[in-house]
Amino acid sequence: MKKLQRAFTLIELMIVVAIIGILAAMALPAYQDYVKRAHISEGLVLSAGAKMAVLEYFSSNNTFPQTNTCTSATDCNGLVGLDVTTNIAGNAVTSLAVGNNGIITITYNNKVDATNNLLTLTPNNSGGAIIWNCASAGTNGVNARYLPSRCR
Repeated sequence: MKKLQRAFTLIELMIVVAIIGILAAMALPAYQDYVKRAHISEGLVLSAGAKMAVLEYFSSNNTFPQTNTCTSATDCNGLVGLDVTTNIAGNAVTSLAVGNNGIITITYNNKVDATNNLLTLTPNNSGGAIIWNCASAGTNGVNARYLPSRCR
């Protein structure tokens, strides 16, 4: 009379552990990219108030803020009615600054990347409608694979 097997063999357990290890190795980089994309989205959410401030300035003055009328060469936050750049921050956002021609620059901390951490939102007057273009800012721009689809 044969006995029924009631447990897994060592080989079967090793195969299951190997499969779980392979799946984890594939999932971890994808999850890290997802987290960085979520941090980028935080900056875009914080920029909503700055966009509205720039739009209000544009509707009142029929022009975007210019650095020659701002308090400093790169910071027009006060001119459009926003707090100083470093006070507009979040979990992954270090600062948010309105610059020349209403360009909003979002600076991220090392949760996104230690060196490539800038994202710009540029307003364009398109026959009365303001269209915001999202892009990495030059050599220190956010890696394109982390940008939302509307910014690529």
